[in-house]
Amino acid sequence: METLITILTGVLVSVATYLILSRSLIRVVLGTAVLSHAAHLLIMTMGGLKTGGVPILGGEDGEAYVDALPQALILTSIVISFAVTAMSLVLAYRTYQATGTDKLNEMRGIKHE
Repeated sequence: METLITILTGVLVSVATYLILSRSLIRVVLGTAVLSHAAHLLIMTMGGLKTGGVPILGGEDGEAYVDALPQALILTSIVISFAVTAMSLVLAYRTYQATGTDKLNEMRGIKHE
């Protein structure tokens, strides 16, 4: 299962790289969002996909516990990436209103070939 999720992470990173290198501003924003999801999957896979009980004091002895740190890091990362994506979308919209285009080359002043 961990191998499958690692392959999925690699596919998401390659899709995100393709989107970030495109010429449209909205695709760049979507690429950064996909890249953050790939990072979430990578952190979860590195933490290990284990089964076990919750780490509560006073539980049964000898029971396998699941490490809660990767889930806490991913939850924090999801909130931060949502805020960054929302802010980037607002900036992209305001840029489109100001310039009338979302093409990065036209914003830089490079003429269409």
